Amino acid sequence: MLIYKIFRAPEWADLRAEGETSGAPVDLADGYVHFSTLEQAPETAAKHFAGADGLMLVAVETERLGDALKWEPSRGGALFPHLYRALQLSDVAWAQPLPLVDGHHQFPPGLG
Repeated sequence: MLIYKIFRAPEWADLRAEGETSGAPVDLADGYVHFSTLEQAPETAAKHFAGADGLMLVAVETERLGDALKWEPSRGGALFPHLYRALQLSDVAWAQPLPLVDGHHQFPPGLG
């Protein structure tokens, strides 16, 4: 199963340069890397990245994450995937720009 992380351009650049990341400031504060499912990703973009341009949508296969991935209740009681270790660049299945068009993030076809 694929899960998704939205990165700002500097965060994505850091992951590519360093080969791993503990995530954005919110991830560092919470102690884990926040992810979203396919269904959750558009709402995550709207809620936490409203109006932000230059974003990157990163997909990660859950099987690569092992026991470090936990499903925990969050927004509205829904279970969200949380990674309790650094995200490795090698964990990334694919990454695509998440452009902002008319104030809305345009997910790749089939992703919202």
